[in-house]
Amino acid sequence: MQAHGKPGTGIGARLRRKEDARFLAGKGNYVSDIAMPGLMDVAFLRSPVAHARIRAVTAPAGAEDRVFRAEDLGGVKPMQAQSGIPGYRASDYPILATGKVRFVGEALAMCLGRNRAEAEDLAGEVTLDLEELPPVVDMLAARRAGAPLVHEHWGDNLFLTTAVDGRIDEVARTAPVVVKREYRMARQCMSPLEGKGVLAYWDDRHGQLVVVTSTQVPHIIRTGLAECLGLEQRLIRVIAPDVGGGFGYKCVLQPEEVAVAWLAMKRRHPVRWIEDRREHLTAGANARQHHYLVTAYADRRGKLLGLDAEVSVDVGAYSVWPFTACLEAAQAGGNLPGPYVVPAYRCKTYSIATNKPPFCPYRGVARPGVCFAIELTIDAIARAVGREPAEVRAENLVPASAMPYNNITNKHYDSGDYPKSLRMAMEAIDFAGIRARQRRGEADGRRIGIGFSTYTEQSAHGTKVFASWGIPIVPGYEQATVRLTPDGGLEIRVGTQSIGQGLETTLAQVASEILTIDPARINVVHGDTALTPYSTGAYASRSMVMAGGAVSRSSTVLAGRIARIGAHLMQCRTEEVRLAEGRVFGPAGDVSLEEIAKVWYLRPDQLPEDVDLGGLEATVGYRPKVDTGAFSYATHAAVVAVDPETGVTQILDYVIVEDCGTLVNPMIVEGQAFGGAAQGIGTALYEESSYDEAGQPLASTLIDYLLPGTTEVPAMRMQHIETPSPYTEHGIKGVGEGGAIAPPAAIVNAINDALAPLGAELGETPATPRRVLAAILAASERQAAE
Repeated sequence: MQAHGKPGTGIGARLRRKEDARFLAGKGNYVSDIAMPGLMDVAFLRSPVAHARIRAVTAPAGAEDRVFRAEDLGGVKPMQAQSGIPGYRASDYPILATGKVRFVGEALAMCLGRNRAEAEDLAGEVTLDLEELPPVVDMLAARRAGAPLVHEHWGDNLFLTTAVDGRIDEVARTAPVVVKREYRMARQCMSPLEGKGVLAYWDDRHGQLVVVTSTQVPHIIRTGLAECLGLEQRLIRVIAPDVGGGFGYKCVLQPEEVAVAWLAMKRRHPVRWIEDRREHLTAGANARQHHYLVTAYADRRGKLLGLDAEVSVDVGAYSVWPFTACLEAAQAGGNLPGPYVVPAYRCKTYSIATNKPPFCPYRGVARPGVCFAIELTIDAIARAVGREPAEVRAENLVPASAMPYNNITNKHYDSGDYPKSLRMAMEAIDFAGIRARQRRGEADGRRIGIGFSTYTEQSAHGTKVFASWGIPIVPGYEQATVRLTPDGGLEIRVGTQSIGQGLETTLAQVASEILTIDPARINVVHGDTALTPYSTGAYASRSMVMAGGAVSRSSTVLAGRIARIGAHLMQCRTEEVRLAEGRVFGPAGDVSLEEIAKVWYLRPDQLPEDVDLGGLEATVGYRPKVDTGAFSYATHAAVVAVDPETGVTQILDYVIVEDCGTLVNPMIVEGQAFGGAAQGIGTALYEESSYDEAGQPLASTLIDYLLPGTTEVPAMRMQHIETPSPYTEHGIKGVGEGGAIAPPAAIVNAINDALAPLGAELGETPATPRRVLAAILAASERQAAE
């Protein structure tokens, strides 16, 4: 891969990540690394059944002061995520189960010990008296009349039903080509390297509850804790230390965070809970489970005329705070048309309650599912009209000449050349060579397939979009503070959170672009509500657009103040000076930023009379001119070999062509794309959180829940397009989630391409050997019957 990047230290430079030095040396500081005098550990007793009435939870004799049940948490409110969408039903998500348990793993009691082992032993001695109830596990069955009810007072199991009615009936009557498909995407877990963790204590000096938690959204967590605990927000300080991956799981308030915070206030000593892997796999972090019924209408060349769909999402037992149980299905309905011109569109979505853990937003939020559905449908249309899928795809993509483009669901695509990304991917993957290889056949009997997937990623969508969803937290102006230190270094303070995406490097590069300070002399402070401006945090691929924009605006203000002092010291006009190489240059000389800082801090007698009293520190808020989102996009191409005897799929080659606007650091962009694609490979081929009819999880360890490793993830290649957004600072678009969106569609399209001569077709993830063989067998039986 040819290195892409610009010289220097600012925007576009391929700099190594500053934060990696401490991580590679084992000096990261995570929740589980923190030790405090008097620290005690918490273990949660969790429900062994999916649905039951609680008759009694009884602590062992002599341990009543170390076992806490729902009735002990006096004054603590359940989490209730509200939404302004008509028809939405809120659910009270109790901190500890109240009245009923609604999924295996729901917390029933909190047990305290000198260490985790002692706390777990205590939890094992608590006795439960549960009256089991019939569970509802299958989301389609949950919609039927007479299904067991997760929340009885609703009368059914629907959090929300939405509809987009595009008046498709005329298209349905006249379209010469009709393709109908059913698709399923399996339930998954996010599986960050570090699970959730929270440590809380009461700070007597400041009169504050301090909550140290592994989160993407410290300021949002403070708001949620204040609501549940009945405290003013000034009495709560939330600190996010190093976070070992978030992926959406850590952008919602967890009941364990509330419980541990309450216990710290009650006991007045530090308490901690560290999630173990079994808890993660069985009790939290569920995502991805979609079901689609899609009918596509096209002309005889495969040009889309209309799309009719029904989307069901299994969102589990409760609505997570603050993003609700309905974010996924609402996003699916709005994003299903993807990067294509769709003249007519109708879609109905169902957010369905079942006796499973609550559904969290996961990297890509709905778009891996909708991308899977629309991309497999494009290939199915191509097969129906007898044309090359890549050609049909190219003819349906929104052309560059149409940009900016408002699609059928009012998504405002700000810039880009979608067909170009497809052409580049075809060339990079050697499309013609693969087709020739398929014609020759493989000596080992395996079948070769090639698949493509093109998607859009709505990044950094802001106030207008979130306000329309009516959720409790609506992002607004992002603020950043920049401060020139007395020795000429720079300190940046931002309220967003780094969760592995390299913000300590890229935000320094944005500031360096304007102030010309070496990023090695720039510190980024984040993850502490007491030290940083307010931010709703890191999610929706927003940090570089929003925090990067705020750092840019603040740095510009600071640059003006630096120039004014520098000009005064050189006895020239401000208009005559410029910043470069960490110095201010004038017509007859130059002065360093360190000299300017010393004048402000130590020798104010040398300042100009009209100096800006804001000093060498600036805080500025930022929001893009159009805040409905900056749309990144990409095409992924996969080449696979499928063994028709064993059903095993091997990825032979993988190419990504990405356009995320102006690249701040190409190396970090590639890391984000490759990491996301690795997760997408897991979705495509390996990962599945399955349940039996009783609602028992069947993948509670990493023996059962398969994650792709180094032997499953190929050496991916990446090419860049840079189409700056016309609406954001420096033309930056978000890129954090996109890598995970396309792989399921690209890989399964490649599998279907390989199996096409056999008449077999898959429409479900993960594409396990069992499912591949079942598709081949079904095709064989169908052909025999015909």
